[in-house]
Parts: sequence; C-alpha cells; structure tokens
Amino acid sequence: MTRSYAARTDDGVANGGVSFWWQQIGIPEPRPALDGDLDCDVCIVGAGLSGLWTAYYLAMLDPSLDIVVLEAEFAGFGASGRNGGWLSAELSGSKERYAATHGAEGVRALVTAMEEAVDEVIGVCSAEGVDADIVKAGVLYVARTPAQLTRMHEGLRSDAAWGVGESHQRELTATELTGRLVVDGALGATFSPHCARVHPAKLVQGIAAAAERRGVRILEQTRADRIEAGVVTTSRGRVRAPRILRCLEGYTAGIPGQRRTWLPMNSAMIVTEPLPDDVWEAIGWQGSELLGDSANAYCYAQRTADGRIALGGRGIPYRFGSHTDVDGQTQGWTIDSLTQILHGMFPATTQTRIDHAWCGVLGVPRDWCASVSFTSSTGLGWAGGYVGSGLTTTNLAGRTLADLVLGRDTDLVRLPWVNRSVRRWEPEPLRWLGVRAMYGLYREADRREGGGLSRPSRLARLGDRLTGR
Repeated sequence: MTRSYAARTDDGVANGGVSFWWQQIGIPEPRPALDGDLDCDVCIVGAGLSGLWTAYYLAMLDPSLDIVVLEAEFAGFGASGRNGGWLSAELSGSKERYAATHGAEGVRALVTAMEEAVDEVIGVCSAEGVDADIVKAGVLYVARTPAQLTRMHEGLRSDAAWGVGESHQRELTATELTGRLVVDGALGATFSPHCARVHPAKLVQGIAAAAERRGVRILEQTRADRIEAGVVTTSRGRVRAPRILRCLEGYTAGIPGQRRTWLPMNSAMIVTEPLPDDVWEAIGWQGSELLGDSANAYCYAQRTADGRIALGGRGIPYRFGSHTDVDGQTQGWTIDSLTQILHGMFPATTQTRIDHAWCGVLGVPRDWCASVSFTSSTGLGWAGGYVGSGLTTTNLAGRTLADLVLGRDTDLVRLPWVNRSVRRWEPEPLRWLGVRAMYGLYREADRREGGGLSRPSRLARLGDRLTGR
C-alpha cells in the first residue's frame, strides 16, 4: 500500500509523499482490489487521467459497457497527480513528424483539437461538479537571455509558417510582460490564452468519481503483471476482456515486453509556503497565468489557489534501466537547483520557505511524439507518450481512444497521432547514456547562453540530434 507520508530534508522540506497536491487534500483511502478472476467488456490498465478519461467517455457513449480500470496504487498516483497543473494546448513533439503522414492540415487540426480540449476539460468539470481550482488565464513563456529571445522568435516564425498564428500565441514586449508579472532579467515573452491553472490531484480525483457515477469500476492496489490480447494477469487474479487498453504513461516500462517502448523521464517540483502580500506585490503576479521560461532545460510554474508558487523542472532526467522513484522522493541537489531558479526569477522570494518537493515520471516515445492506437483484430490499444504535456492531452486521447474502441467515424480518429508506428528505444546502457548526455548538453548550453552568448547554443541542437528529439 502506498505510504502517505513524506520524508524530510535537513532543511525541513517535505520530500515525496507522492506529491504536495495529494498531501494537501489527503491521500485517499484505497478502493477495493481485484478479488479473483472476472470478465468485462473493456479493461483499462492504469487509473491516471488517460485511463479515467477513456473510461468516462466510453461509459457516456455506451452506458451498457462493463468497464473495469485496474490501478497498481490509487487513482492519480502517477503523473496525473504530480504534475505542474498546466491545462495547456501545447503539442507534444515535432510538428514535422505529425505532418509526415497528414501534412500541414493535419498539424493544424491537432493544434485546434488541443485548444478545444482545454475548454472540454473545463466544461466537464463544471457539468460534473469537479472543483479543481481551475482558472483559464493563459500561459506566459519568458525569455531572460538574448539567446532565449532568439529562440522565442524562431518559435513564433515556425508557428506562422505552419498556419498557427497569433490566435495560438503572440509576442509580448518586456514592458507588456511587466504589466502582468515581474520576472528578473526578462527581455520579452509570449502569451497563449489556451491554458488554465488546475490542482492536479483535485482534477484526477473528480474525474475518477465522475467515471464511477457512470458505472465504471476502479480496482486499486492491483498491479498488472502481463497484458495480452483478451486477458490482463495480476497477482490477484485475471481480467478477461475483448478490449484491453494500456494507459500507463511513464510506468509502461514496468510491463513485460514494454521496457523499451516509452522511456520514463523524471521531472521534479517544489512549492513555497503561502507568500505574504508584500512579496506578491514585488512579483506583480496578481492573475492566474501559468509561467514557463525559454531555457533549454526549461522550468514551469503556477500561482496556486492558496497563494504559493509551485515550480518544476528536470532533476535526474532518467534512472538506469527505466526505474522510477519511490513515493515521489527527489534528490537534495534537485531541490536546491529548483530553488535557485525560483530565486533567480523572483528575487523577492529569497527569504521564502520551501514547503514541499516531489517528483514523478512522464512517458517519452523514441520520436518524442504522443500517440493513440487501437487494433480491432487483437482488441489491444493504448494512449500516451505525452512528453510532459499530458494534462490536456489525456482528455483528447481518452475521447479519441473511446471513438476507436467503439468504431466511431469521427474527426478525432483521423488526427495525425492516431495509430502511429514508432521504433523502440535502444537497450541499456545506450538509452541511459543518450538521455544523460542530452540533458548535460542542455545545461551547458543554458550556462553559455546565460553567460552572454547572443545566439542559441549549438550544444542544445546536438542534444536534440543525439536523442532524436
């Protein structure tokens, strides 16, 4: 059973305990586990948002279905309950890769679908009475060095070339940015309206309850040992179903035969104590915009509903052998690194206490692009590989996977991420060496750019080529 406590660092920072989000509202009591063999119409492995959204929409579209969701810990134990709370329309992976099969029109359709998914999540939460601290105020990406500013302009030109214009994101001058919030050293920013702040644990808890109200059965403390056509084997029994869907994201590597399918990438977060009014006045962050930067090893942040700053970034990016964390505990030097980023962006926080730190894993395919897939002949399907942009993508994936399972001919099943074929990651130690080298190059590139390099460092591009990003 998952432990509900967090360790403490020497500085008194709570570390782990799954996440601050879960500690804030309380680790839930486990639902019943599988008790012997059973049969159902659809078995979904993984009660994160991918699995829960899929179950929710399947039950809505066909209430006659008997749907069972299996979960090794509790619903939302993984990335769905540990992330930065960005309900954003950011697209996972390269537009060029999606366009290779569906052209520029397919890319634009996927971008539009992501933007609409932000509002879909908000709409479902309203209809189902899910209070997840959601505020749709957009997202700001700041550039703090000349090289970051150049990279930001390159991104805007790329969007324009794809036909994704200012309605998706637009440029702000440093003065315009300061009118929203004050980031030390900021030279400019971009703003997209297609993003909302959310409390991740409240969201996943609410969607799980909404799925259950539609008749979905969620069986927790039930770890899948093997997934095959027609059957999922666990230590507590076997679940037989003609349609079985794998929705494990970063934990996919734990299933036999899937260790090299998606790489479990690590991301870590810290959250401050509630900030006093004078610190907020100095920062000027009076709204609920999400905030990121334009570094190669980027960070992401939100102002929480109770007046804290939650900020995340990469710690140890990958553990050898596709291993994952224990209860969300992260390394002391990762906490220090994220704290330095916080203080660098907002000097007024230098006397602010860090209350909690944690980490989790996200799924990274070999081509860094998300996918949704279902094969009717075997009844096997999956969704995931969101590369850190999963909070909204899970909703779009769940709706798409539901349509595929039910054989519905919709616009969603024609999106370019459906039924994509992606090669596997290299065996160890090659993937460990590659990912560690990539983030080493990113950090060195950021160091050089921060030291005055006027253009984006070529080391970052070398890191991208090294891992196929």
